[in-house]
Amino acid sequence: MARKQVKLNKARVHVNASFNNTILTLTDTDGDVISWVTPGAVGFKGSRKGTPYAAQVAAENLVEELRDYGVKSVIVTVKGTGSGRNSVIQTIEGAGIEVTKVANITPRAHS
Repeated sequence: MARKQVKLNKARVHVNASFNNTILTLTDTDGDVISWVTPGAVGFKGSRKGTPYAAQVAAENLVEELRDYGVKSVIVTVKGTGSGRNSVIQTIEGAGIEVTKVANITPRAHS
């Protein structure tokens, strides 16, 4: 499958962290999905998918995608209470990509 050669300066990373898995989605600033990665896609199976290390390895693969697209800064939106949410943000920042904003959009009951 041939990939479009899209160059972006800014993008969004959506982190959906549950207790069993962490799903990372790369979108442009309009919200159109460009790429996604999960710990299951990089080789983790079963209960190991929900670990912070599995989320870190998936985030490292996402960082490679970010570099391929030329992304310099990202906005991170985090949803869920899983253990991989912090390790994803630390991995992106540690790779030299600027995190301009982190938004927590975890739903919370109000009644």
